[in-house]
Amino acid sequence: MHCPYCKHADSRVIDSRVADDGASIRRRRQCPVCERRFTTQEQTQLVVLKRSGVVEPFLRDKVVQGVRKACKGRPVSEADLARLGQQVEEAIRQSGLAEAPSEQIGLAILGPLSRLDAVAYLRFASVYQHYESPEDFEEAIGRLRQTQMAG
Repeated sequence: MHCPYCKHADSRVIDSRVADDGASIRRRRQCPVCERRFTTQEQTQLVVLKRSGVVEPFLRDKVVQGVRKACKGRPVSEADLARLGQQVEEAIRQSGLAEAPSEQIGLAILGPLSRLDAVAYLRFASVYQHYESPEDFEEAIGRLRQTQMAG
């Protein structure tokens, strides 16, 4: 790690602590040349493999933006959306894959969204799962009712 002050190519780790509920590590470092201290944060990188083959970094905000559109006009708060984004990211990280296919992210959204707001779930699912007829909606509503009765 380069020193941000004198640009020396090395630094010494003085202290390491777990941060963000175990999702990252905070390291306190010291430069051996100028002896100034600075903090770094390490986090495993999670990437999304798009249908087109393009690989891009996973962004929780992008998940929230997509779900926000489905929740327009619904009684869903920004805190609810933030929680959903966190749940999706945790589910993807727990899968153990460094490259998560975009389809898996969509599926990871559907579960928490169905519990958050049924109408928003149907809106999101209709686009994500390419509903083409009223029967597709009827089947989804039937599955949603069964899930809600079971839970």
